[in-house]
Amino acid sequence: MTDPQAGTPEFDLIDRIRRRVHAREDVVLGIGDDAALLRVPAGKLLVVAADTLNAGVHFPEDTAPADVGWKSLAVNLSDLAAMGAEPAWCTLSLSLPGGDVRWVDGFIDGFLELAHAHGVALVGGDTTRGPLSISVTVHGFVAPGRALRRDAARVDDDIWVSGTPGDAAGALAQWREDGVRDGALRSRLDRPTPRVALGVALADVAHACIDISDGLLADLAHVCRASGVGARVELDRVPASDALRAAFDDATRQTLQATGGDDYELCFTAPAELRDEVERIAREAGTPAARIGRIEAGQGVDAFDAGGARWHPGRAGYQHFA
Repeated sequence: MTDPQAGTPEFDLIDRIRRRVHAREDVVLGIGDDAALLRVPAGKLLVVAADTLNAGVHFPEDTAPADVGWKSLAVNLSDLAAMGAEPAWCTLSLSLPGGDVRWVDGFIDGFLELAHAHGVALVGGDTTRGPLSISVTVHGFVAPGRALRRDAARVDDDIWVSGTPGDAAGALAQWREDGVRDGALRSRLDRPTPRVALGVALADVAHACIDISDGLLADLAHVCRASGVGARVELDRVPASDALRAAFDDATRQTLQATGGDDYELCFTAPAELRDEVERIAREAGTPAARIGRIEAGQGVDAFDAGGARWHPGRAGYQHFA
């Protein structure tokens, strides 16, 4: 429905987006009809994930439109990565306070930059007037029996994490304090890197996987509950970026790394005898990965500091309705 007071009409915005979208051969019918027609490859399972980002909750209100666009797709691609799936298509639903063409153009710049990098086709969606909110659904493929799941961790598995957790949480802490802001940390908050290549390559090696959206300990706890196991995490093994170490004291940094969200790194488990293979895969994927603990019999996640003492966070991670 067109709202004459909302700026550019809805269908003009949709057409503006449609003209910039690249097609894939498996898209029979994309943007412009009531629904898309898509061809799923023979012998593949369709993997579907969806996320909604709201202004002031999932990104600061001062975030650049291109960064909002990038992040809204990145968090969804991260879910596919955690399943070991190859990305293919996505849909986009935009709730906008008004039909601001400059904001939409900037948003699409960032969104399509990441989409093109991963061969993802935008095939449909919706625009509506309302508070700034972005909903994305992504679709990918994985061969039967190769999907990485939360319920497959096994006792004596190594626990691994990619990248340097805590960077995004550090940027958010700086933003909330309205103090000195580190550009390297802020870029990790605004433009997280979905670990797609790593996730796909781990499909034949890892047992279980999850992406870190709500905090390392909180998300690892999801794996433990689903798998019926416990976990021991050595916090001093969790890699930290130089920027995070420079910006915060050790105690604060450790808390950010263990409980901060928005990193979208992968936390996964794999057999101890495959450590060399995991390291090889990480090198070839261009993504550093570190072994931070092991899966044990029992339940829950126990974290230990460098001195071997059990570490108790105020909270394990972010919860929307806590």
